[in-house]
Amino acid sequence: MHSHTNPDGFRISTDPTELDVAAIHHYLTEDSYWATNMPLETLERAIANSLNFGLFAPDGRQAGFARVITDRATFAWLCDVFVLPEFRGRGLSKWLMEVIWTHPELKDQRRHMLATVDAHGLYQQFGFTPLSAPERFLEKRRVNPYGVPTKN
Repeated sequence: MHSHTNPDGFRISTDPTELDVAAIHHYLTEDSYWATNMPLETLERAIANSLNFGLFAPDGRQAGFARVITDRATFAWLCDVFVLPEFRGRGLSKWLMEVIWTHPELKDQRRHMLATVDAHGLYQQFGFTPLSAPERFLEKRRVNPYGVPTKN
């Protein structure tokens, strides 16, 4: 497990036992555009099978989260990234990206990917660009996986 603390007392940990899964689930299902009505069991399974980065406030509360789906050798997909509104504007999302992409199991991989509607500027700071050969990529997508209208 890895842990990092910034000068303001915020901490990032990869220990999944530290995560406030209820708080993460609440944000994802109530405030995100991509996980509306995700069942708690689905999130628990996703966390169990991902490399997780919990962002914690100085008082220990969950302040943000990101998870990476990875083989820990060649490929990583970044998803479920957020910083709670009360903690935004402090550079925490940028710090979270720095910690993630310098993680020993991620930093030298062949390909990192993600999808975003509105955070291109953040990710471009870390080398992300539009697909260089989009004609090579295919997807199989369930538009409404949790059975309710989505926010996107």
